[in-house]
Amino acid sequence: MRKKVTVVGSGNVGATAAHWLASKELADVVLIDIIEGVPQGKGLDLLQAMPIEKRDSYVVGTNDYADTANSDIVVITAGIPRKPGMSRDDLLNTNFKIMSDVVGKVVQYSPNCILIIVSNPLDAMAQAAYKQSGFSRNRVIGMAGILDSARFRAFIARELDVSVENVTAFVLGGHGDTMVPLPRYSTVAGIPITELMDAATIERLVKRTRDGGAEIVKYLKTGSAYYAPSAAVTEMVESILKDKKKIVPCAAYLEGEYGIKGLFVGVPCKLGSNGIEKIIEIKLTPEEQAALQKSADSVKELVGVIGV
Repeated sequence: MRKKVTVVGSGNVGATAAHWLASKELADVVLIDIIEGVPQGKGLDLLQAMPIEKRDSYVVGTNDYADTANSDIVVITAGIPRKPGMSRDDLLNTNFKIMSDVVGKVVQYSPNCILIIVSNPLDAMAQAAYKQSGFSRNRVIGMAGILDSARFRAFIARELDVSVENVTAFVLGGHGDTMVPLPRYSTVAGIPITELMDAATIERLVKRTRDGGAEIVKYLKTGSAYYAPSAAVTEMVESILKDKKKIVPCAAYLEGEYGIKGLFVGVPCKLGSNGIEKIIEIKLTPEEQAALQKSADSVKELVGVIGV
């Protein structure tokens, strides 16, 4: 029996995630939205692409959560997107209400699923989903670090004129202005980028990574990034469904790791069939630890506002 993945929200991120998931034949995909017709149309369009892609993934769009029953993974992208001049924090209260409603319905029909949260502000929405679902912490994961690391990797590869396959990058902390890229753990073919670039160049790339989402919003004007975020979701889904045990940066609920307790913060995680199978603790310099704590403090402020 094939695996089943539900994607909540049929906007750009959700529909593109459904596209990646189906085209990689990772699972049958259910695309659900409150808007009538849109998930059905996009789902049917994707289903008709499968013969061309030579994939047997079944894709269906719906407005009824009963169709999502017994999903292995549920990806939640629902929420209003950022607009120019709007911070992720501005989205907080509206998206919290949406998240609470969605998680309640998801848990009703798929009590054994793993949740991957994409809605912004990411870390606070993951915390809301965790509290609302009542799931163990290994089954609620925020997608942020893979995206932020991919942006950093892309910029490093362009700067050094090397293959992106050679580049690994490390980004910790919250998804937003307080993220913590770690240049000394970021490498090209195993060589730390601190050996290949001067400090000013690294700082420029770090800043561009930190502002990566806002840069795209500025260009698009009426929306935000969706190709890279949905590709990041797909990497997480693949690692879980195939039990690959990949170590990737994800937003996880910390219970004392890195000196942080009771908050979702981006850290390296091993993803396998049980979701987060291990949180990897690495040694940080005092400066890096301070930056990570600052990031956690900003998440704490947000979750305080919504009371989770």
